[in-house]
Amino acid sequence: MEISSKYNPATIEEKWYQHWLNKNYFHSEPDEREPYTIVIPPPNVTGVLHMGHMLNNTIQDILIRRARMQGKNACWVPGTDHASIATEAKVVAKLASEGIQKNDLTREDFLKHAWDWTHKHGGIILEQLKKLGASCDWQRTCFTMDEARSKSVIKVFCDLYEKEKIYRGIRMVNWDPKALTAVSDEEVIHKEVNGKLYYIKYKLAEENGFAVIATTRPETIFGDVAVCINPNDPKTATFKGKKVIVPFTNRIVPIIEDDYVDVEFGTGFLKVTPAHDINDYMLGEKYKLEVLDIFNDNGTLNAHGLQYEGMDRFVVREQIEKDLATAGLLEKVEPYTNKVGFSERTDVPIEPKLSMQWFLKMKDLAQPAIDAVMNDIIKFHPNKFKNTYRHWMENIKDWNISRQLWWGHQIPAYYLPKGGFVVAETKEEAFEKAIKTVDYPITMDDLHQDEDCLDTWFSSWLWPISVFDGINNPDNKDINYYYPTNDLITAPEIIFFWVARMIMAGYEYRNEHCFQNVYFTGIVRDKFGRKMSKSLGNSPDPIALIKQYGADGVRMGMLLTSPAGNDLPFDEALCEQGRNFSNKIWNALRLVKIWNVDRSVTQQETSKKAIEWFEARFDQALITMNDHFEKYRLSDALMTVYKLVWDDFCSWYLEMIKAPMGQAIDGTTYDATIRFFENLMKILHPFMPFITEEIWHLIAERDQNDDIIIASIPEPKNSDETVLSKFDFTKEVINGIRKVRADKNIPFRDSIELFVLDKSNSIDDAFDGVIAKLCNVSNIQYVEKTPENTFGFIIGATEYFVPITENVDIEAEIEKLKEELKYTQGFLISVDKKLSNERFVNSAPADVVDKERKKKADAEARITVIEQQIKSLKN
Repeated sequence: MEISSKYNPATIEEKWYQHWLNKNYFHSEPDEREPYTIVIPPPNVTGVLHMGHMLNNTIQDILIRRARMQGKNACWVPGTDHASIATEAKVVAKLASEGIQKNDLTREDFLKHAWDWTHKHGGIILEQLKKLGASCDWQRTCFTMDEARSKSVIKVFCDLYEKEKIYRGIRMVNWDPKALTAVSDEEVIHKEVNGKLYYIKYKLAEENGFAVIATTRPETIFGDVAVCINPNDPKTATFKGKKVIVPFTNRIVPIIEDDYVDVEFGTGFLKVTPAHDINDYMLGEKYKLEVLDIFNDNGTLNAHGLQYEGMDRFVVREQIEKDLATAGLLEKVEPYTNKVGFSERTDVPIEPKLSMQWFLKMKDLAQPAIDAVMNDIIKFHPNKFKNTYRHWMENIKDWNISRQLWWGHQIPAYYLPKGGFVVAETKEEAFEKAIKTVDYPITMDDLHQDEDCLDTWFSSWLWPISVFDGINNPDNKDINYYYPTNDLITAPEIIFFWVARMIMAGYEYRNEHCFQNVYFTGIVRDKFGRKMSKSLGNSPDPIALIKQYGADGVRMGMLLTSPAGNDLPFDEALCEQGRNFSNKIWNALRLVKIWNVDRSVTQQETSKKAIEWFEARFDQALITMNDHFEKYRLSDALMTVYKLVWDDFCSWYLEMIKAPMGQAIDGTTYDATIRFFENLMKILHPFMPFITEEIWHLIAERDQNDDIIIASIPEPKNSDETVLSKFDFTKEVINGIRKVRADKNIPFRDSIELFVLDKSNSIDDAFDGVIAKLCNVSNIQYVEKTPENTFGFIIGATEYFVPITENVDIEAEIEKLKEELKYTQGFLISVDKKLSNERFVNSAPADVVDKERKKKADAEARITVIEQQIKSLKN
């Protein structure tokens, strides 16, 4: 078969991915094999592939392909998330561009638009993952709002409500004025903001004078219902028991006392606005203060804002500063930096707001999930995230699970005509409950379902169970076979949103862990350390990268510098390195396939030794690679294979065994080389699936079911350490000779002699043939004294010498040797100084002291050789 001179990823990738699909290799059904299961972290249904997805899914595919080749029943379940806030925002924006306002639509009409949007834009990201080579079981694709998952969510809500773990009440929540919904604490990002500190004068109600109060939010004064001082603060002691007038409102409010007030902040006075600050709310609860909500849901002021009604909160902030100054009620304004909570989804400042919401009690759910991680039933990689997890879980708050959105799972609570509600999975079941609850006649139409929907994460936390329909059918064959899953690959920033909650759901609904290992990826950053984002313009298009470098090249580029839990400093040059590696392998294939094989030719001793060495080296690398996989050091595993292919196979082994120009290679060596090539492609396949499948079919004849994707990955044998040690020594000798050639301008075409002075009589000449072949050495002689007119170098205790050629400048060489002698003598003095220090010798670890002693011995031996060389050259 003719092999193309260049590797063309585009045609090859499309060909093999379709081949794998046609063969149904990605699909899994329960059988007698050991299962290996991964559930994909479901991306937003209308999302597109970004670099974080690339990294995450590359790692998942590596693990799933390796498990498949280990003979396990590998199942990677794909799917998408309905992403309530993000998707609804896109649909609202799309409708607005058409002149349609959400409020002008019924819920049913809006949901029709939302489903149309989802069907049009949804699933793009899954198709993009196919370009990456993701070997997901596409027949199992799930969506968090498909029928089975929706039914699971509603069933769990009803179950938790019946267990009295879900309740409804008015609480202070994080309100997103842009998305018009409450969000959880975990969806709030705190950022440092350069703002102002306003010192506002509150007139005393019954006498002359003012209380000056410092605040970062002057627009909230309309919600002030008290002023608080610390009873132990001498600065404010004279104001105890007095009252003040809130500016512009003429509302008289009391000065109360509580040691919550920080005497170091501002003036010692705290304005109390229970409706718009969580701490003020707690003070209000404690002292039974009135609650005045001054904001509309969209962040504008309501009627309590008087002349500012209808104005945005930040517009009011600017205007009220001017108005307070005009009224003589603004003492001063200072620059002030403080942390402000922003909505993760819409990036607008959160507004603390009292709101009727649904909550899930978390404390009891959290304990088994804490135990599972802290006792390593579920292992975190890296384990540094265990303490972060424990701290959050031990201080967990009840989860606000309701959202004021239409796109999502509508809360299955049905309100009764005369107050109260019932919770049921369907309206029909709700009606059956209702007629048993009320003492007046009602119809099904009298029931009104709660308008809110559930937090998106309330469906995602069930994902490892719900994808196997384990909520609706808890004893089905899939859930019993594939669950618990094996590995979860995710980002540490959703450890609380998702990971912790999945663990809790696993113990609540299966009474066991939901996965065995969690591998936390880092954040993909640019080469300057900045997080990749559209706004910075530093995030490349993953599909464009695949087109330019090939999927294998990009996969390798993503993994080369991606240690678990640490950020990935991505540079496009890494993808280029990946592509170069593909080309290196391709050229190695072309070299091997053009060889003329003559099975009547006797195998050379150098080839025999090369095979013996590479077998040992392959097993050594395989043991190392497997160890890296067990420790979830995937970058190190890839680098182990990379060096084995590039350095050991291409740069050493192939050079050692290739026949001289115009001559044939023997059959034994050729067969061993093909076997090595096949095994290398097997262990490389999880990382670079496309080129390995192509080479697998080009390197040997295959039947229709012999594909590398289902081939058995090699199992390591005990590597021959003696052979490895001998060859490591041989490589040093070869590199020494090559250095002499380079330094002395001796062309490779000119053969040389090599003299070996082995004073310890410890050298094994087994690899002399390899040295001769790779260095063009015509003759290797073992001598008992230093030969005249030679250049030398030392490897261990053995000295090697190469005769001086005619084109060498003797005087220049003597000067070079003198410089080297001077440097080596200085080095020896520094080592001697360290070894003469008794404190160092007695306190340093033994291996460190031994290394210093070896440095001394090597330096002394090198000095002897240099002095002999200088003497030889002078003669």
